[in-house]
Amino acid sequence: QGLLARLSHLLLCRWTCRNCCQKCFDCSCCQTNEDEVEILGPFPAQTPAWLISRQNEDKDGDSDNTISELPPTLQDVSPDRRRSSSDTSRSSHSLTRRISSLESRRPSSPLIDIKPIEFGVIGAKKEIVQPTILRKTYTPDDYFRKFEPRLYSLDSNSDDMDSLTDEEILSKYQLGMLHFSTQYDLLHNYLIVRVIEAKDLPPPISYDGSRQDMAHSNPYVKICLLPDQKNSKQTGVKRKTQNPVFEERYTFEIPFLEAQRRTLLLTVVDFDKFSRHCVIGKVSMPLGDVDLVKGGHWWKALVPSSQNEVELGELLLSLNYLPSAGRLNVDIIRAKQLLQTDMSQGSDPFVKIQLVHGLKLTKTKKTSCMRGTIDPFYNESFSFKVPQEELENASLVFTVYGHNVKSSNDFIGRIVIGQYSTGAPESNHWRRMLSAHRTAVEQWHSLRSRQECDRVSPASLEVT
Repeated sequence: QGLLARLSHLLLCRWTCRNCCQKCFDCSCCQTNEDEVEILGPFPAQTPAWLISRQNEDKDGDSDNTISELPPTLQDVSPDRRRSSSDTSRSSHSLTRRISSLESRRPSSPLIDIKPIEFGVIGAKKEIVQPTILRKTYTPDDYFRKFEPRLYSLDSNSDDMDSLTDEEILSKYQLGMLHFSTQYDLLHNYLIVRVIEAKDLPPPISYDGSRQDMAHSNPYVKICLLPDQKNSKQTGVKRKTQNPVFEERYTFEIPFLEAQRRTLLLTVVDFDKFSRHCVIGKVSMPLGDVDLVKGGHWWKALVPSSQNEVELGELLLSLNYLPSAGRLNVDIIRAKQLLQTDMSQGSDPFVKIQLVHGLKLTKTKKTSCMRGTIDPFYNESFSFKVPQEELENASLVFTVYGHNVKSSNDFIGRIVIGQYSTGAPESNHWRRMLSAHRTAVEQWHSLRSRQECDRVSPASLEVT
């Protein structure tokens, strides 16, 4: 071979021996003998020293540290010592000890993050890897520090009485017990609630001196399926008794799957003709916890209610203003769950509508009287002459009364819509009517007491 070929092998071939300028696999000085193979066993043969030095030069700024960390047998290596089998044995023995020391550091836990060990290059710098535990350790104090004991106290103000038995509730509050039953009719798709009786109800509490009989209550029961409290039902009033027997049956048209998501709420109320009715106690039972198809009877102890007084009822109204004619049209559609004013036959409710300009009463109209009901349907229309320039100073006062033949009519509830509205819902209804000319605007309104209306609306003080 010529000189040019040797130079090309030397410059281009990575595996060219520098001593004889031949390929390493043809060079006699780079060949391993049988003794080296027996000593090294399954591990690879020793890499030539000139290859180690070239690889160390390729690393930026690491060559000095690498040479200092190499074993003594590899720092002063020469061709004569590389060819001796005794030196190779010492180098192989050093490699074996280094491998065994690295294997002894390998952790046995699968949660330790460690890099794989490479055995290809003997003289390369080995980075010492510290095991990193992936799982974060916590002390017992870290867990209990997040707890708030007040949320788990039985003395909290919540109405959750699941931890107490009926006997414990009865002895703690002494509000009496209620007997009722439930069953679902799959054929007709409605829930049947039967209010049977109550016993040991407490005597009434006097808030004023107008009570005629302070020894006995006049109880009745209101039934609803939470969260819907608007569509409730009500039993008759039982006069002067602490152990009333109702024996009344009510149905709720509701799908079976929806009924299982509801909670039955039974509220025992004391009827008072001269003031607002007082809540004695309540019983709540999630319907998903019982077998509705099979049905059952329960005696449940009454617990205190956060609502001391019952609602006065709701009124559905429709307002419409015609600017060209200057007419304000009012439709009284219906009312529901009005406060019962007659102990024997419910109520005889009617609605009085009064138009107030500024602080002056100008017009009064009223609906017909619906006999013996607390959910009356009226569907009656009224029209008031109101010029457009006076509309912003107008107020409509709606008052619901219970008709009474023997004495003055019983006040049930009131709202004011217009300039002196009694609340945000009433103001919102008036604004919607003003922005939608010639279009009827309907809205439900919750009735308020006379004292509340007089306190917030000057128009309420101008009417009787």
